[in-house]
Amino acid sequence: MKRYTITAALPYTNGPIHIGHLSGVYIPADIYARYLRLCGKDVVFICGSDEHGVAISIKASKETTTPKSIIDKYNKIIRKSFESFGISFDNYSRTSRQIHHDTASEFFKKLNSSNKFIEMTSDQLFDKNHNKFLADRFVTGTCPICSYKNAYGDQCEKCGSSLNANDLINPKSTLTSEIPILKKTKHWYLPLNKYENFIRDWILDTHKDDWKVNVYGQVKSWIDDGLKPRAVTRDLDWGIPVPTKEAKGKVLYVWFDAPIGYISSTKEWARKNKKNWEDYWKNDKTELVHFIGKDNIVFHCIIFPSMLRAHGGYILPKNVPANEFLNLEGEKISTSKNWAVWIHEYLEDFPNKQDVMRYVLTAIMPETKDSDFTWKDFQAKNNNELVAIYGNFVNRVIVLINKYYMGKIPKPELYTKDDEDIINSIKQIRDKISLTIEKFRFREANSEMIKIARIGNKYLADNEPWKKIKNNPERTKTILFISIQIVSALAYLSEPFLPFTSIKLKGILKIEKQIEWKEILSSNIIESGHKINRESLLFEKIEDAEIYNQEQKLEITKK
Repeated sequence: MKRYTITAALPYTNGPIHIGHLSGVYIPADIYARYLRLCGKDVVFICGSDEHGVAISIKASKETTTPKSIIDKYNKIIRKSFESFGISFDNYSRTSRQIHHDTASEFFKKLNSSNKFIEMTSDQLFDKNHNKFLADRFVTGTCPICSYKNAYGDQCEKCGSSLNANDLINPKSTLTSEIPILKKTKHWYLPLNKYENFIRDWILDTHKDDWKVNVYGQVKSWIDDGLKPRAVTRDLDWGIPVPTKEAKGKVLYVWFDAPIGYISSTKEWARKNKKNWEDYWKNDKTELVHFIGKDNIVFHCIIFPSMLRAHGGYILPKNVPANEFLNLEGEKISTSKNWAVWIHEYLEDFPNKQDVMRYVLTAIMPETKDSDFTWKDFQAKNNNELVAIYGNFVNRVIVLINKYYMGKIPKPELYTKDDEDIINSIKQIRDKISLTIEKFRFREANSEMIKIARIGNKYLADNEPWKKIKNNPERTKTILFISIQIVSALAYLSEPFLPFTSIKLKGILKIEKQIEWKEILSSNIIESGHKINRESLLFEKIEDAEIYNQEQKLEITKK
């Protein structure tokens, strides 16, 4: 059987997660994983906290505490947010765990002993007042690509370009705001230039037609500019110590150790479940898919694959369906400016409305270009689609069956071609949802899912069973039998998108059986005589006052 290893970008534990993270990475990954499980596939869905970034050291310094206090605090918040939103990881680990330290250290030692690194002494930025080399986010300056004045030493948040600290124009230390000097230091480099032809053959020649245009374009841009050696060690005191005596006081670069976190998290899962982790990373029958945001493309499409290639024995990703960025009310989400909708705060303001946010974020997912979240659109999609279409259709069917047949599914007695056509149309939508998910077009799949409820509503409106109950009871029974089949199909087909709603709807229908995706509606899901529960609202209207409160909360952050 083909296996699937699905990874979602490891979130930095220097703060909570927001809707941009969910829309960009975690919801699409979860939809894909849930769908594959419904298809009966062997899936492991992997993630974990990235706890060695320089941003964590900076956060600890600002809050006058230790990096460990920071990672423990935010790991707990992030983990709870994912669980509350139904992100169905098979394993969520931490890069501070021993299993990860061991895995990353062994990976480095294998490459080092195989002479895959080059050792170079070079000039690095140094804060003499703080007596510290300035790696990555300890430096800010002007981006050499787009001239943004507050770019970090590893990345420009405005244009998304990956940088080296020495590339910055007019750099300054974030520790003291002083202008740094250059000082010599020795580091271990992965010579990416040696893997340029490999990346070109693997991605540019092989995946031109099946990878996203934005991913392919960014990789091509890097290749066209020519790859250069990249340091895999840093002069820092927080991280995994470089496992060689020559590197005392140095740690592994976070972008060397973090993607190895996928492997160590899989190992952790395999130990718990008595599985062989290598089947999910070293078997050609396994498909590896990385879900990331566009700012991580270079690491997952160039650096990590080059590491895997250098090590040998590992499979390469089948796809890296990176999303673009989600904006908020027309402005870029900014954690430093608190311009964000934080997931843990959303759950406090909208308890039990996880699926509403999941639905909206999928509907506006930034799959090929940046998109925008607004609270008014959030309200409209809930009220006009989830309540008025999905919830309304389900509620009408459940109410009518309870009203006319005391909750027992009637036996169909008088079929028409219309009944056959409606079931066939839902089967076609089932297959289209399948196709679009497999092509990572989650917005389109989400739209097809809600279309099922639209079709169901139209079927009820056209056939008007409430008018036929007395004069044509045979026809009424059939209409409602067909309708409950559509409702039950919706309970299964919406599970990747609306997992909590799916559970609630199955509870109303009193169905527990597992059905593989392709079998949905191949026969009756619910048979006549089956007893269902009373109706219960799946969604509730969101009032103007609730939206006003959220908009005001954002306005306060501007002041």
